[in-house]
Amino acid sequence: MGWIGLIISIIIIGLIAGALARLIVPGKQSMSIGMTILLGIVGSFLGSWICWNVFGYTNENGGWQVIPFIVGIVIAAILIGIYVAITGRRHTGVTR
Repeated sequence: MGWIGLIISIIIIGLIAGALARLIVPGKQSMSIGMTILLGIVGSFLGSWICWNVFGYTNENGGWQVIPFIVGIVIAAILIGIYVAITGRRHTGVTR
């Protein structure tokens, strides 16, 4: 798989990772779907980079790379938590 295929697969996995990470983060997050996707993609890129460059992960048996996917979900969950902490949990209900 070339670089283009790799980037496309990381983006697709990032979409899934963002959705799963958002389910992991407790409480209600007032984030758009676009921000969830963006943080998932960033988490996926960072997770893949950490696995390959920091820990020297290689997928010698071929197939689906589970470890970078799981690391990407964890990093995306952390990014979503940071985003929620920075922007605050906005309430859309009526205040009294």
